[in-house]
Amino acid sequence: MSGPSPAPPALNGITPLQQMVASCSGAILTSVLVTPLDVVKIRLQSQKNPFPKGKCFVYCNGLMDHICVCENGNSKAWYKAPSHFNGTLDAFVKIVRHDGIKALWSGLPPTLVMAVPATVIYFTCYDQLCAVLRVRMGDCAQEAPLLAGAIARVGSATVISPLELIRTKLQSQKQSYRELTDCIRSAVRTEGWLSLWRGLGPTLYRDVPFSAMYWYNYEKGKSWLCELYNTREPTFTVTFLSGAVSGSIASIVTLPFDVVKTRRQLELGELQAKKLSCRVSSSTFSVMSSIVAQDGFGGLFAGFLPRLIKVAPACAIMISTYEFGKAFFRKHNQERTLGPLQTSNTR
Repeated sequence: MSGPSPAPPALNGITPLQQMVASCSGAILTSVLVTPLDVVKIRLQSQKNPFPKGKCFVYCNGLMDHICVCENGNSKAWYKAPSHFNGTLDAFVKIVRHDGIKALWSGLPPTLVMAVPATVIYFTCYDQLCAVLRVRMGDCAQEAPLLAGAIARVGSATVISPLELIRTKLQSQKQSYRELTDCIRSAVRTEGWLSLWRGLGPTLYRDVPFSAMYWYNYEKGKSWLCELYNTREPTFTVTFLSGAVSGSIASIVTLPFDVVKTRRQLELGELQAKKLSCRVSSSTFSVMSSIVAQDGFGGLFAGFLPRLIKVAPACAIMISTYEFGKAFFRKHNQERTLGPLQTSNTR
């Protein structure tokens, strides 16, 4: 008599824990592959426009944005090695030659601290929500990815926003993570609980539309490519191309909000680095108006090419790795469930 069969997997043939493992693997792989590009970019930027003490710059690995504070004109992870670079390839060679190959991943630890939990929450929530909404929305099930993507992004951004703000404050004040509790209590006592979510508005303005468009276009593109290649299960090529194209479209449409978010992040980070009050009265749309007044309408699309070059491969790597992980666990679960039945039928 065979033992009890394992519990059936959750929605989509895999459990939430397995979804978390798959998304965690994708976040780590994406960060590892994209971080060297940002190390080189920051080094190139710093030789043209050196950052003074207390100044901030934004690092983004395609998944998460990170505020880095310069200390004494220098940042621990990114802004060092005063070499002269003649271009991207020259920067790669000189960084490896002078600082060692590990220097290309010098910003990886702070990236993983924020990117991994945010990505795990985001992708797991999306899959769970999308599966439920497909059932409940009936004839409108095709719009489920749109709604699920938006809700999942609101949830993950809301959870991570206080952590990012606190991390910036810890870095600017040269505190250790052991003092995290005191830092939180101090912020809440002086400025209230809502101070932990300062800057969330611009983040949501960019990330929620990005997420909604990304998932909707991804699911549509995946279905279309599956029909084109005449396959029921999406292959690595299908998911990679769908992720790259959908990420590119979403990044282009939401670029004005990304410009505003970057400016607000830098402003908040610099105020914290100088230990000044972090009250920023300007709204998102007033910041947009000032950008248009200073730089014209094209100012809202500043950094178009660098963002596109980074977001497209990051989205492609992340989603294809995530789908591969889910396919692996789905097959594993099917083998565990069907194995005992197939064995008993052969006897």
